[in-house]
Amino acid sequence: MNILGYLQRLGKALMLPIATLPIAGLLLRLGQPDVFDIAFMAQAGNSIFSNLPLLFGLGIALGISKDGQGAAGVAGAVAYFILTATASTIDASINMSFFGGIIAGIIAGHSYNAFSEFRLPDWLAFFSGKRFVPIVAGLIALVAGAVSGLVWPTIQHGLDALAHGISTSGSIGQFIYGVLNRALIPVGLHHVLNSFFWFGMGSCQEIYVYGANAAGQALPNIQQLCVDPAVAKTLIVGESHTFIFDNVVTPEITATVKEVTETIKTGDLHRFFGGDKSAGTFMNGFYPIMMFGLPGAALAMYLAAPVEKRSQVGGALFSVAFTAFLTGITEPLEFMFVFLAPALYAIHAVFTGLSLVIANMLGTLHGFTFSAGLIDFLLNYGLATKPLVLLLVGLGFGFLYFFTFSFAIRAFDLKSPGREDDDETDKKVEPAETSSTEVARQYLKALGGHENLNSIDACITRLRLSLKDRSIADEVTLKKLGAKGVVKLGENNLQVILGPLAEIVAGEMKNISSSDDLSDVKLP
Repeated sequence: MNILGYLQRLGKALMLPIATLPIAGLLLRLGQPDVFDIAFMAQAGNSIFSNLPLLFGLGIALGISKDGQGAAGVAGAVAYFILTATASTIDASINMSFFGGIIAGIIAGHSYNAFSEFRLPDWLAFFSGKRFVPIVAGLIALVAGAVSGLVWPTIQHGLDALAHGISTSGSIGQFIYGVLNRALIPVGLHHVLNSFFWFGMGSCQEIYVYGANAAGQALPNIQQLCVDPAVAKTLIVGESHTFIFDNVVTPEITATVKEVTETIKTGDLHRFFGGDKSAGTFMNGFYPIMMFGLPGAALAMYLAAPVEKRSQVGGALFSVAFTAFLTGITEPLEFMFVFLAPALYAIHAVFTGLSLVIANMLGTLHGFTFSAGLIDFLLNYGLATKPLVLLLVGLGFGFLYFFTFSFAIRAFDLKSPGREDDDETDKKVEPAETSSTEVARQYLKALGGHENLNSIDACITRLRLSLKDRSIADEVTLKKLGAKGVVKLGENNLQVILGPLAEIVAGEMKNISSSDDLSDVKLP
């Protein structure tokens, strides 16, 4: 398999463990003292964050496996436990964090694909097939753990140096990350990039405190902080300490130490919810873009469309714009113009980088468990720093997107929804008028049927397919059926952007028997 295709598959596999974060964030936040003050609820949410590397191992194993069977997930857990225990026994300072989960998941997924049908002699037949997979994955993980115990300190030093370089580069690092985050979306590799920044970059150690105050002002809601592990080693329970954070509102917090835990939080997202008042620098800038910028772009594209076509494109544009504003799911909107007008998408990527720079220059900090939409903004408002300023930045980006897109579309005669060539604007099949099963049959036929498909997968917004002959797939028909874009990776990999229906359509396609006759399926 080519590298892009494999990374696409890995990116898809990452979505399963990441999908656990909304419930984790919801429970953790609602259980905090400044909300409902329910300790067991907060700990329930924190338990997911604490075991996130294990969930990565489970989820990636299932995502890479050829049929998503539970045996692959069990093998992922076995591989993770053996890998991390072996490495940390050789060198107690090793903390592989979510990287350990990714490595274990890769080992288990490929072990399942290679040995799930392996047969042993009759006297060992009980361990044949899927039962053999955790054994093989465990043995491979043992070797990988032994190697990691020797080489991971060097790798970790390099990752720490990279994280330090990015974090200390200030605006440059923030801008580059923001641009790359959007630039990688068309090929589906942004999840791989995000995983490092949100789950792997930087670390802090969780502590519990009481009597917190900043500049003489009591902060009774702060009962948990996440501090530099080097600082945590110097703390004495029962003594007061002043903690320094890169935070314009609470740069110094003085509190009495109640407990120093052994829990290490890694990554911007993990640290933000763990109590690190410096975290959120690689999440805050997405709120202005997703809640205001892209909806502003949608309005610009609507007004740029010919009057007679506005009713045709208005419903689609405003529905995906509202989705971006409310939930932070932006791909359905982005794929409405990324292929029609790549120049507009390049502007969008640059603006995203600029938003992260401005959000941090103004001292804002914010985080999310799913994406930067209104739901996460309100849910995590109490943890944010200067959230109202972030809203003002968002309004500014809303106007910036609107006027920039309006000018660029008209000045350079760029294509946008409603301004395509006539043969690109044929009426699409309305999903509301057709059952999901029939829609899946139509997509399957347009792709060449089961005989042309090696694998069918999906993430939140796109089908991820491996084809025997990609030239058979009818891209024009796929778009008429409602696809918002088609991405080609390597020789045989294809992504079809459907929006939130992708998982449903993929599931229905898998349920269609390879012996089903698709000759009676009508295509537009």
